[in-house]
Amino acid sequence: MSGKYIVVFKDNVSQNDIDKYAQEVAENGGQVNQRYDTVLKGFSASIPDSYLQQLQSFTGSVIDYIEPDGIVTTQ
Repeated sequence: MSGKYIVVFKDNVSQNDIDKYAQEVAENGGQVNQRYDTVLKGFSASIPDSYLQQLQSFTGSVIDYIEPDGIVTTQ
């Protein structure tokens, strides 16, 4: 089963490295939906559970955080 996530990289990570991780998501059965490079560095993607754990292992080194993608509302 795949879930939708937002993957945010640390400020010092190069665009080439982010592209590499996006490609790995696709190679492992996921799909990158949108890329972010203005306010934050990263992408939203459907990521298979089997690859999500591997991607999470990079949190703290190159990835700042990974969170579920969803609708945000304010009151």
